[in-house]
Amino acid sequence: GEKMKLINKLLAVTAISVALVPGVVSADCGKARLADFDWNSANVHTGIVQFVLEHGFGCEVETTRGSTTPIMAAHYDSQLDVVTELWYDNIAEQYNAVQAEGIIENIGINTPDSQQAFYVDKATADKYNLKSVLDMNNPEVAALFADPEDPTKGRMVSCIGGWSCYTINQVKQNVYGLNQYYTNFDPGSSGALAAVIAGAFAKDQPIFTYYWAPTALMGKVDLVRLVEPPYNTECWDAMQLVVEDMKANGMDAYTPTCATEYKDMSLDKSVLTAWAETHPDETAFLKAYSIPTSTVNKLLAFYEGDEADGDMELLAIEYLSNNSEWKSWVSADVADKVSAAL
Repeated sequence: GEKMKLINKLLAVTAISVALVPGVVSADCGKARLADFDWNSANVHTGIVQFVLEHGFGCEVETTRGSTTPIMAAHYDSQLDVVTELWYDNIAEQYNAVQAEGIIENIGINTPDSQQAFYVDKATADKYNLKSVLDMNNPEVAALFADPEDPTKGRMVSCIGGWSCYTINQVKQNVYGLNQYYTNFDPGSSGALAAVIAGAFAKDQPIFTYYWAPTALMGKVDLVRLVEPPYNTECWDAMQLVVEDMKANGMDAYTPTCATEYKDMSLDKSVLTAWAETHPDETAFLKAYSIPTSTVNKLLAFYEGDEADGDMELLAIEYLSNNSEWKSWVSADVADKVSAAL
């Protein structure tokens, strides 16, 4: 009766849609317009998502890469369906306003924590039992990191001079008492900072440094994060007032303040509400998608290395071939299609 008619009708519709799009696994997805950014961790997630949408869901994927402002503007303007790495904390105000209009939706965490902190190489940390920033306040420890330009002090390799974190690190040094024992060394560029850290490991030399994750280098070197006072908004805001004053009037403008660790920010994902409503299965996959920071660090090392050399598809194959967590994000049917494409 009626049920059979409905089934036949569905079969007919399916046959037509498949016939119209030859070579596509299932035609119900249609287009998926992915946002991508001009930094490597975003490329990692976009690459993996693109592979799964194409091969698992049969989507016709179009990826657009650019810097934060134009890419997010295109997303807000309903021109891009999916953002795989959303630095939500940095753009929260504008994002929330567009989300309140019902145009976009934050669909949760992609990388649980992006970290900024002070680190010491594991060998030195283990040997001298260095666990917190306050453990560094010791002339014998400081001597391990002697600054070639000022041998009376140790060198703390810091953030880049033009970035806010350089001044933040100076304030932290002053508050923690580190400034008595260490210089706040500006490496000049993010590439130079990575090279200084990698160089110390290559030569088995102690290093005391600021760094952040997810980054390729974190997938290659063994750095121990030093404990600081736990993140606290009031303390952070008080510290920022001093930081802004010093940025405007020089390092001597420092006044005693409070200090706290950097906030670990989760990196999120975003979807166009209209696309999500017509793509429930794909959206369920995107909501479930989340990769631990340590895995992202390793994937970045592969992506930036000689094997992949910036090839997003090779990166996706590397991840999907060597991990199984992703199979829990999709149906068995979709997982089989993705595996077959590997």
